[in-house]
Amino acid sequence: MSKTPASPKGKPGPKPQPRKAAAAAPDAGASPEGDRIAKVLSRAGVASRREAERMIAEGRVSVNGEKIDSPALNVTAADRISVDGKPLPEAEAPRMWLYYKPIGLVTSNSDEKGRTTIFDELPEDMPRVMTVGRLDINSEGLLLLTNDGGIKRKLELPSTGWLRRYRVRINGRPKDEDFATLRKGLVIEGERFQPMTVALDRQQGANAWLTVGLREGKNREIRRAMEDIGFNVNRLLRVSYGPFQLGELKPGEVEELRSRVVRDQLGLEPEEEKPAGRPTRSRGGKPGGKPAGRPMGKPGGKPGQKAQGRPGKPSGKPPASRGSDTAPRGVGKRPVGKNPRR
Repeated sequence: MSKTPASPKGKPGPKPQPRKAAAAAPDAGASPEGDRIAKVLSRAGVASRREAERMIAEGRVSVNGEKIDSPALNVTAADRISVDGKPLPEAEAPRMWLYYKPIGLVTSNSDEKGRTTIFDELPEDMPRVMTVGRLDINSEGLLLLTNDGGIKRKLELPSTGWLRRYRVRINGRPKDEDFATLRKGLVIEGERFQPMTVALDRQQGANAWLTVGLREGKNREIRRAMEDIGFNVNRLLRVSYGPFQLGELKPGEVEELRSRVVRDQLGLEPEEEKPAGRPTRSRGGKPGGKPAGRPMGKPGGKPGQKAQGRPGKPSGKPPASRGSDTAPRGVGKRPVGKNPRR
């Protein structure tokens, strides 16, 4: 019986030659290269994602010279994008502002009833911004603004879990045990509200001041919860949103956060510090003008200086919230002025 001759001792046999690799077919399960066109438009400060999708459907967006009608398209830096025939501006660095929303302004880009919105009252040279969450027309206090749609979505997610603190004035003489239901969580008209932190601060005549904390912001959540247990809210002021504090801002004032604070608090990638832009100016063109957009109606009573525990003597300044949250501050305050671009 014949045998296949072995390789000489000490010399390895011939290695099998690798087959030629077939052309790599695109993996159906792999993520497409680049980002969705609506996300790119949002990052460039053109519009929110939802507004960008509407612009695309209206045929106002072109990619590489061709109009598109669907947002289901990924683009890269190599693609040429234009909106209304104009090249897309470069994406801005993520920025955030603290804004004291006065009573009487609507937190939306436009209002079907013709009411004044916060965007009508922001300074003229503010870039296009979006709000992080909302405050209803009768509520006041801290509202976060950003030029970045990704930041907006991240901070609005319940999973982010940032505590929002409010100073709340209710009519009546409550006892601490009256708020047990709110601390456990409750269901109103089939909608479940997560547990709130409620501290009874003091009684002031026919009204009581509370400090309320929650981690998700449903529509009129605190007002509805208080009504459910028999109390009417007659003033509601947000004093903090996670680590960001209302501080000494007055109604209508805007304050930009330092880029380092934004990066540190949001866990963004570090980038080179850029020189500060021009200061925001008022309608008269001079910095430091008086803020416009005054509240509609004068709210009765003024909150104490402390957000929880025993409140201090009422004053015209909004209270700073105590707690484990730190209070990063921004740079100079920005007075309010009309913004015809909104």
